[in-house]
Amino acid sequence: MLREREQGTSKMLEGKALIQDTDMPVKMQLQAMSSASQALDLYDVSDCRSIATHIKKEFDMVYGPGWQCVVGSNFGCFFTHCKGTFIYFCLETLNFLIFKGAASV
Repeated sequence: MLREREQGTSKMLEGKALIQDTDMPVKMQLQAMSSASQALDLYDVSDCRSIATHIKKEFDMVYGPGWQCVVGSNFGCFFTHCKGTFIYFCLETLNFLIFKGAASV
């Protein structure tokens, strides 16, 4: 499992995004941050729903259905995800949580 973040450290990518935690492969991480940046160019920063929808649809198209995306400046969550499909990062004033949901047994 790939970990870009060790305890107490973060990695800056694309000059703006700050990854807080992830288990995604690097290529997928770059896709996530690129998609988020693209969505911020298309929508107002206050339109979190449209931003999240843009990212989710792109990930569903590229990596198959079942992706979830949460965008905002203040939220809490608890979820189960498929291994290798989780990223949480900050870009500009927003936090982005992207993951592929896992079915419960």
